[in-house]
Amino acid sequence: MSRRPLLKNLDFSQVSTRKCQQQGSDSTMDLAKSGGYTWPAVNSVPQLDIIRSQSSGILKISPEKTFEFTADDLEDLGEIGQGSFGVVYKMRHQISNTVMAVKRMHSTIDDKEQKQLLMDLDVIMRSDECPYIVQFYGAIFREGDCWICMELMDTSLERFYKMVYENARQRLPEPIIGKIAVATVKALSYLKDKLHIIHRDVKPSNILLDRSGRIKLCDFGIAGKLVDSIARTRDAGCKPYMAPERIDPCKSRRGYDVRADVWSLGITLVEIATGQFPYPPWNSVFDQLQQVVDGDPPLLSPKDYPFFSMDFIYFVNCCLMKDEEQRPKYKQLLETKFITKYEREAVDVGAYVCSVFDSNASMSNE
Repeated sequence: MSRRPLLKNLDFSQVSTRKCQQQGSDSTMDLAKSGGYTWPAVNSVPQLDIIRSQSSGILKISPEKTFEFTADDLEDLGEIGQGSFGVVYKMRHQISNTVMAVKRMHSTIDDKEQKQLLMDLDVIMRSDECPYIVQFYGAIFREGDCWICMELMDTSLERFYKMVYENARQRLPEPIIGKIAVATVKALSYLKDKLHIIHRDVKPSNILLDRSGRIKLCDFGIAGKLVDSIARTRDAGCKPYMAPERIDPCKSRRGYDVRADVWSLGITLVEIATGQFPYPPWNSVFDQLQQVVDGDPPLLSPKDYPFFSMDFIYFVNCCLMKDEEQRPKYKQLLETKFITKYEREAVDVGAYVCSVFDSNASMSNE
């Protein structure tokens, strides 16, 4: 493993053995693991229990490929990015030759960030049967940090569509958009039906693609639990993609359901189909309230976009119904002509992703 220093000057003094009260029981459970280090204390004991059971140095790449591993088995291939939780690295498991994303969680992150990370992990660890959600491989503790090993994808949809539109003569083809819509709706439907949660942060940066053509949803840190199919937290999520009922103070007190994520999907599809976010920049919350709640939704019209099929335009415009009672839920979306067409139709997403990467690389070298 590379010996170069990663994440300097962390305060490890707060990393200690902690005990949490188990819900529904008077017993406590010792959370210390792996040489005395433990997950930071939060109030989500079921999530901690799941993670604790999985963080024993077991790397499960597939049902057929499971390994015991330590940090010394991982070769550092460089930094991918940084976030509030820590730094994400590209690493190779030398025994299996599997390249993965490794998120190193700071030992000093605050309670809010801890809860978001634990929610993210809880979701991906329970979603291994869904091919449209990024996969969890395993976790280890090293020098007070927790290393989270996950499936590596090549790019986010946000970066990818901007590569496409850098060439003024190009646009994202409808069949590619169709496959993105199918994968996203199926991932969201799985979260609702199997895990009883709502994502609450659907946007291009949280949809991932790779050169083999896979499309996956990620980042579940602010996902919310549904109680009688209703979520109530008002400020979770990226505000530009929020549905009108989540912004309108008169409606948000009643809670919202998965149709709020359907709106976010609609905004996302308009953005990647046109190459730009459909609203102008907002200078204040009042501007957003006025445009999203009081203004017209950013619908697509056949006149302005004659190169898109009516099935696609109908699908997007259904997602952007201002009245959430009229907006379809996942079951209805999965039955639309647009989704059923691209669910059946063979589209070589991998070849298209590779062509965009290759074109972008050649333009950069000119």
